[in-house]
Amino acid sequence: MSDDDQLILVDRDDREIGYLAKAAAHLGSGVLHRAFSLFVFNPQGELLVQRRAPGKRLWPGYWSNTCCSHPLRGERMDSAVARRLREELGMTAELQYLFKFRYQTQYDPHGAEHELCWVYAGLSAERPRANVDEVAAWRYVTPRTLQAEMTCAPERFTPWFRIEWTHICGLSRLLRTLPDYSGHIDTFDQPRGG
Repeated sequence: MSDDDQLILVDRDDREIGYLAKAAAHLGSGVLHRAFSLFVFNPQGELLVQRRAPGKRLWPGYWSNTCCSHPLRGERMDSAVARRLREELGMTAELQYLFKFRYQTQYDPHGAEHELCWVYAGLSAERPRANVDEVAAWRYVTPRTLQAEMTCAPERFTPWFRIEWTHICGLSRLLRTLPDYSGHIDTFDQPRGG
């Protein structure tokens, strides 16, 4: 993606309220915009994770979920997730929407993530073909191993990945399909107290 690509600005209820260049949307404490995160598993139930390329402005070199990005102005979410998975990893996958949540996290004084993120999971038997401008490394990991790594060294993983993984681990409908699995957040698929 280009720093000039127009992202979709949203309110806290995920209603479109405008557009802003990608670079500007991530400046300072960030401007709330729509995003997505993908969790692609292989047929053995292992999750494809990637290490972000060193040229990334935010969280370079951190391990993250399979793919994360933004729909562009005028782009439908299903088109955006398929496009970005192809661009970053040269793959296709059957993806299912899981949940969406809002988060804000500061990387440094000059940049942050402030996103309303749609999270998807799915399966693919295809071998990744990583775009080196986006992905420094990739690997498959079992859910049990990933959980152990996140517990021992959480600082190696992007903040959104840690948030999403915690929530995914609570979704029994997804975990039933996995053979070996023994900041401020608003989740949209849970009832709010009050």
